[in-house]
Amino acid sequence: MKKIILLAVSIGFNTFMYGQGTINIDTEKSVIKWTGSKLFQFNEHYGTVKFSNGTFLWTGDNIMGGHFVVDMKSIVNTDGKYNEMLVSHLKNEDFFDVKNHPIAKLKITQVFYVDFKEISAEALLTIKGITHPINFRMTIEESNKTQVFKSKFVIDRTRWGIQYESKGLIDSVKENIISDAIGFEVVLVTKPGC
Repeated sequence: MKKIILLAVSIGFNTFMYGQGTINIDTEKSVIKWTGSKLFQFNEHYGTVKFSNGTFLWTGDNIMGGHFVVDMKSIVNTDGKYNEMLVSHLKNEDFFDVKNHPIAKLKITQVFYVDFKEISAEALLTIKGITHPINFRMTIEESNKTQVFKSKFVIDRTRWGIQYESKGLIDSVKENIISDAIGFEVVLVTKPGC
């Protein structure tokens, strides 16, 4: 009986010390950098989009998952070329249809630790209401009582219904074909003290 009580106390203590919890991201410091380009030209565009909110799920000292919401209205072009016209086009139905789909979502469903500074993640990415699984790696850094998660990955935009000037369209003019690949560089910064 004493062993059972001691075991229960031990489990309770460990749950208290290393229990489940959440850590919110700092939406002012967290950002997604995007890159797109023409397929047969040296013509690259890049910019940023911001998060509305985001939360990592923790158990003990380990990340178990996360939920992140992206504000698609915050898309900007930072390469200095065709800024207003390009952003307007990215927001319309040819690309992200922001009027009807103002948010995108990323849900981390599984995490595997490569080492204590890098994780491999499986996630569900929702754009324009379409959800597909993706995989990526994230590095983890400590900075001023916060944690910084960085990742780079590429998606095929056509999987999310973004077909404009795709190489898969028969009537696309070769010079105007836009690469189906969109590159993302994600920086997630947790709030200090969380």
